[in-house]
Amino acid sequence: MGEPLKVVVWSTGTIGRHAIAGIDAHPALELVGVWVSNPAKDGKDAGELAELGRELGVLATTDRDALIALKPDCIVHTAMADDRVFECIGDLFGFIEAGINVTSSGPVLLQWPEKILPPEMLEQLAESGRRTGASLHVNGIDPGFANDVLPLALTSLSQRIDEVRVMEIADYSTYYQPVVMGDMFGFGRPMDYRPFLWEPGILTMAWGSVVRQIAAGLDIVLDEPLTEHVDQQPAPFDTDSVSGDVKAGTRGAVRFELRGQVDGVDRVVLEHVTRTHPDQMPEWPQPAEGGGGYRVIVTGEPFMQLDFTHHGEHGDHNVSGMITTAQRIVNAVPAVVASPGGLVTALDLPLITGRGLVSKA
Repeated sequence: MGEPLKVVVWSTGTIGRHAIAGIDAHPALELVGVWVSNPAKDGKDAGELAELGRELGVLATTDRDALIALKPDCIVHTAMADDRVFECIGDLFGFIEAGINVTSSGPVLLQWPEKILPPEMLEQLAESGRRTGASLHVNGIDPGFANDVLPLALTSLSQRIDEVRVMEIADYSTYYQPVVMGDMFGFGRPMDYRPFLWEPGILTMAWGSVVRQIAAGLDIVLDEPLTEHVDQQPAPFDTDSVSGDVKAGTRGAVRFELRGQVDGVDRVVLEHVTRTHPDQMPEWPQPAEGGGGYRVIVTGEPFMQLDFTHHGEHGDHNVSGMITTAQRIVNAVPAVVASPGGLVTALDLPLITGRGLVSKA
């Protein structure tokens, strides 16, 4: 297998701590550094931050330059990006400029940024990649595997495709991300509160990469702009949530669609059904199992529906959602390092597997 690739984890929050565990378990990777933004974590062992119950001998640091100076083969970037998109893009572009490969969980628009970022920014990234040989891959579970590799693989069984619909159906009450839950979705806020996420064009910025990448994989050109549909409903009763309780009458459930059309006909649709309690809006689509999961529906010949559910060994679907997000970008590291440089999408990468991760016991 050769020498393991040297990897730095950038942030140790809800995704980053799982990335540390994933790198530690991966035979082709070696953790050499950890960046933290919180001074209280500075100097702490990565094993402690990842709650592994043992030390890894790698101490976290707030010193960005020291980690860059390590010249790792790859940075696994898991820092919160939803509320600092362009600052985060600047960080990622800087890593590529420094000749360091990156896999990242965000900003998710970089999954397929055409028609979202200005062409000059994309050319800047491409030029840096050509010059340094470093590659950037942004992925996860959603946006990511559940709505790029999974649906596109399913369409390989199609004779005719009328519509591809990718869905997340989930109860977010155990999802710990107060900024996303309260400020962005507006859960627990009055119904007249206007979260930024529901302003016109923002859904396209956030999830347009999903719809356009599937379209590219199917070799179709979508009408522009994409169409957005949002249905917001109040909570019928008080609900406990780890990110802030949701009182009756406040925003409790949201269903949205981002539709990619060809000549006015829906061809690629992203849909999210997000509840803060499983009993809310029973008439909306329900998950196949437990508190949530993903669904792919390919309408055509033949009709196909695939439900993808998951749950953690020590937690629910929200815990495993963080694990799968982390593992998608951890397991992609060798392929991204081997890529020629610049932005690398799911359409560019070879098959990524859990190579080397089968239990020994």
